[in-house]
Amino acid sequence: MTLAPPIARTSVDGTIVSAEAWLSDLEVETVRTDAVQSFLKQETIFVRIRTAGGVEGLGYSYTIGTGGAAVLSMLRSCLLDVLVGMDSNRPEAVWRALFSATRATTVGAITSLALAAADTAVWDARCKASGLPLWVAAGGSRQSIPLYDTEGGWLHFETDELVAQALESQRHGLNGVKIKVGKPRGHEDLERLAAVRAAVGDSMDIMIDANQSMTAAEAIRRAALLEPLDIFWFEEPLPAEDMAGHRRLAESTTLPIAVGESMYSIGHFREYLQAGAASIVQVDAARVGGITPWLKVAHLAESFNVAVAPHFLMELHVSLCCAVPNALYLEHIPQLRSVTRSEMTISGGHAVASDAPGLGIEWDMDAVDDLRVA
Repeated sequence: MTLAPPIARTSVDGTIVSAEAWLSDLEVETVRTDAVQSFLKQETIFVRIRTAGGVEGLGYSYTIGTGGAAVLSMLRSCLLDVLVGMDSNRPEAVWRALFSATRATTVGAITSLALAAADTAVWDARCKASGLPLWVAAGGSRQSIPLYDTEGGWLHFETDELVAQALESQRHGLNGVKIKVGKPRGHEDLERLAAVRAAVGDSMDIMIDANQSMTAAEAIRRAALLEPLDIFWFEEPLPAEDMAGHRRLAESTTLPIAVGESMYSIGHFREYLQAGAASIVQVDAARVGGITPWLKVAHLAESFNVAVAPHFLMELHVSLCCAVPNALYLEHIPQLRSVTRSEMTISGGHAVASDAPGLGIEWDMDAVDDLRVA
C-alpha cells in the first residue's frame, strides 16, 4: 500500500491564542443618498487575532449606520471563544466552526457580518504567515481590475452635478459610472440619465441602481423606458427576497440585472442563478460572511458563466476581484482613508491589488483607536 505524502504545512504556527473585537465609527466621506436611505456612517466592526507563531490578523465588516453593536455583541458573546485554539492556516475549518456555533441565528445579516469580521482576520493572518498577498493566496488570476465610480451618482445630485462628476470620472480614465435611480416619476430618471449619456458618449458604461425601491411592474416599465440609453446594468431594482420578480424583469428586458449586495448566503445566490434572475453577481464579502463564502459565490457564478462585480469595500474587494477570473468591475467608493496610511493604487482606470502579505490594507491603528465607540 502506498502512503499519501504528508500535508505541506506552513512553518508558522497558526494556532490562535487570542481574539478581540471592537467597534469604530467612521464618518462618511461624502453625503450619500439613494431611493430608500442615506449612508449615515460606517459602523466598522474589527476583529484582531494573534497566533502562536507571532502573526497578527486584522479583519473587519461594517454597517451603514445601525446594527453594529448587535454584530459586536455576537462576536464577544459567542464567536471569539470559538476562534481561540483554532488554526488560522485553515480558514475553511475555522469558518465552519464559527457557522456551527451560530446556527440558531443563520441565515441573517447580523450573523453574516460577525462571521465576516472573524473570517477576514483569519485570512489576513494566513496570508501574512505564508508571505502572500490575498489576491495571490485566493487564486491569483490577475493583479488589476477595471473601476467604475459611484460617488458621483447619488440621488440628491442635480443633473448638472451628475454630468460634471461623470465627465470627471471619464477624464481620470474610469470606464463606468453608476447613477442612482428611483425618482418619483420615470421621466425624471430618464432625463438625468440621458444628460449623462449625451455628455460621456457611447464609450462609457452607465450603471443604474434602484436600491430595492421598486415593484416588479414598475421596474419592468422603467427598464423599457431606459433601454435606449444602453444601460450597462440595472442594480437591485426589487427587494432581494423577490426572486420571482427579478426573474420576470430579467425575462422582459435586455438590461442585465445585477443583484447580490443584500444576500447573505451561498444558497440564495444559487437560487437566483438557477432561476436566471441574476445577470451580474454583486456579492459583498461582509454581508455574505467573509472571504471564504465570497470565493464560493464567485466560483458558483463562474459555473453559470456570470460575472462578479462586488458591492462596496473596494479596499478589500480589489484583492478578491483579482483572485478570480470572472470579476468584471470594482466599485469606487473610498471610505477608509481616515484610518489607513496609504490608498488603493489606481492606474489607467484600473485598481491594482497590493503585493503586501495579508489583506493589502495598511491600517493606521492610532486613527482606528481614536474612533472606537465600543
